[in-house]
Amino acid sequence: MKRILILFLAVAMATPVFAQQIQQIPLIEVEGYAERKIAADEAVFSINLEEKAMKVNDAVNVLNKKTQTLADALKKARIKDYKLVADNYSVDVNRVYQNGTSSDNGYVARQNLRIVTSATNEDLQKIVDAIQTSGDMSYNLHFGISEATQKSLESALLTDALKDAEARAMLIGNTLALRGLRVFSVTMEPNYRPQPMYSMNAKVATQESADMLVETDDQTLTKRVYVKYTY
Repeated sequence: MKRILILFLAVAMATPVFAQQIQQIPLIEVEGYAERKIAADEAVFSINLEEKAMKVNDAVNVLNKKTQTLADALKKARIKDYKLVADNYSVDVNRVYQNGTSSDNGYVARQNLRIVTSATNEDLQKIVDAIQTSGDMSYNLHFGISEATQKSLESALLTDALKDAEARAMLIGNTLALRGLRVFSVTMEPNYRPQPMYSMNAKVATQESADMLVETDDQTLTKRVYVKYTY
């Protein structure tokens, strides 16, 4: 017990000294920045399904039937290179509020569906048609950069950001005649994920045409690092 107490007191006394020594180390801090502009390579159709019924099974069965109807329509249309993803499934009590009081009125089942495909897929219009023929479904279409593309560019962005920081540090060192610059610490900013571009930039052709013409803006991937140099 005495040894533990002595060790604790030694650490407690050494911590301020160590912090003071760090403060006395000459440091310069520079920011490194890199960015890449890239065209959207992913299109995502988002569909929110909701079904209310007095019994749980009835709500769930109708919801599942809608999902299966959409899956069958997509398959029938022979659409190339797509994924139908179902998530955020839930069943809750359908609670109704009226005149300051609440009452339970059956159940409500909810599920999100996503149709993920390439932004340049020639079958985008076929996907729209499949959704519209599958019943009462509304959708949002947005374009963005896929996770695979973002991961593939991660190393290149980090390298460019570190080189940018090094160049700035060398410029400061040469200007101020600082000798023996060397890295003391590196801090990376959390990855920035660009927000998807919604279909406000998309142009849908008239009903006489079977093509969907899409115009999307480039998105920007960035990486930021903070490097401390001592000398």
